[in-house]
Amino acid sequence: MDIKANSIYQEMQAMVGDIKPIKMDVPAIQGNTSASDFSDLLSQAVNNVNGLQKQSREMQTAFDMGDPNLSLADMMIAKEKSGIAFEATMQVRNKVLEAYKTIMNMPV
Repeated sequence: MDIKANSIYQEMQAMVGDIKPIKMDVPAIQGNTSASDFSDLLSQAVNNVNGLQKQSREMQTAFDMGDPNLSLADMMIAKEKSGIAFEATMQVRNKVLEAYKTIMNMPV
């Protein structure tokens, strides 16, 4: 089998000419929004924990008042959810403060 380099090269050039460019929509690069995204995420998390605690208190009050539609298990699950969410939020806060202290103690 006889392969000629020139003919292969010419075929490759012809193939390259047939390729159409792919147009991709690339969003424009904006300023650093990670700080605002983090603060929004953190405020949403705190609001979520607050909502869980409020719901837990309301369920506990309703249970104490003798609401027949509310069981002890439902109330305890709500209390545990709010407690776990609060503990997780406190752990995130502690890690953020620890990272801040580490960064502030770095020599410049």
